[in-house]
Amino acid sequence: MASKPPPGTEHASLNSMPDDRHNEATHAFAPFALTSAESSGRVYPQAPHAYRSAFARDRDRVVHSTAFRRLQYKTQVFVHLEGDHYRNRLTHTLEGAQITRTITRELGLNQDLAESVALAHDLGHTPFGHAGERALAEMMQSHGGFDHNRQGLRVVDLLERRHPDYPGLNLTDETREGMLKHGCHWEHPVRIPDLTGQRSAEAQVADASDEIAYLNHDLDDALRAGLIHFDMLMELPLVGPLVGESIQRGKDASQEVRRTQLVASTIDLLVTDLIHQTRSEIALKKPNSPKAVRALSEKIVKFSPEVEEARREIKAFLFERFYNHPDVLARTERSEQIVEGLFCFFCELPQRLPEPVQHRFDESGQERAIADYVAGMTDRFAISEHVRLLGPRPDLTL
Repeated sequence: MASKPPPGTEHASLNSMPDDRHNEATHAFAPFALTSAESSGRVYPQAPHAYRSAFARDRDRVVHSTAFRRLQYKTQVFVHLEGDHYRNRLTHTLEGAQITRTITRELGLNQDLAESVALAHDLGHTPFGHAGERALAEMMQSHGGFDHNRQGLRVVDLLERRHPDYPGLNLTDETREGMLKHGCHWEHPVRIPDLTGQRSAEAQVADASDEIAYLNHDLDDALRAGLIHFDMLMELPLVGPLVGESIQRGKDASQEVRRTQLVASTIDLLVTDLIHQTRSEIALKKPNSPKAVRALSEKIVKFSPEVEEARREIKAFLFERFYNHPDVLARTERSEQIVEGLFCFFCELPQRLPEPVQHRFDESGQERAIADYVAGMTDRFAISEHVRLLGPRPDLTL
């Protein structure tokens, strides 16, 4: 039996080790798919694994990270205390990754890379979702700013501790680039991937899949909560006709069955349109390499114009009727106050922070280290810490 290289003998860059391609050689990739052999490598060079591609290793490192497990108790829209069946950041991430796998297979792209981006894209999210993010962005205005995409890069580059020789997860540049969906410009102590031009087709698929996932599961959760109703959806493009079909097909079905059938049909419609339109874009622009995708003036992964317009209308509907619903806004305001209260408390009394956080003051600055700590909290830990440190506040009960 052939012996495997011993663990820990990882010193070569990805590009210097062509054996890494053998995992991907059995796949019929499109010419513009990004393989491990074309990776720019990692911040800390490592030799390839015996039977996993570089991007598969990225995916696995994300799934085994502490930040990934915490997503289970971080808000999507509803705080986890409000019910067991509403989506949280983890279930959202898994639904987005599932959609990503389907699309990448159909387009001949690198599933390992796209999935690693999809699974990592929300690692920097705060407790209470975008409410917590807004609170920290306000607190950090004078200290470089805050957004969950760049925070995710801090998580995978610095805050996770999985290896004795370097901080972070040491992901490939391609996965790290894919995480910077919107980006932010505060100083990052580790080199940032080149963000000029378009991102890889795999990262574009992960981005579109994230959008498909949250539009549909937020519709589902809003219907489940009774904040919107089927008759309110009848005038929406795409969704309205599907509501009628679901009612017609399931006259005797429960509301739950109608709801789930509506969501499944809407996801199928959006995914199918994205695949067909992207194939049309590929046929028109004929990219023959990953570099050709990056050089394009616009994304190659996209919806048809009609479906894109409908998607915008559905998103606007959710903002008006769900995200800005008085009940949701009331919880959002309380969530922001909890995050703001914790941040201000630790700024005034930094000695109350755990010692490892205090030790990062010299490296990151006091405010950034505190933002790292608060951003990493789950909803329930933030709530319990707020009560422990600042006392119970009936007006902040979620």
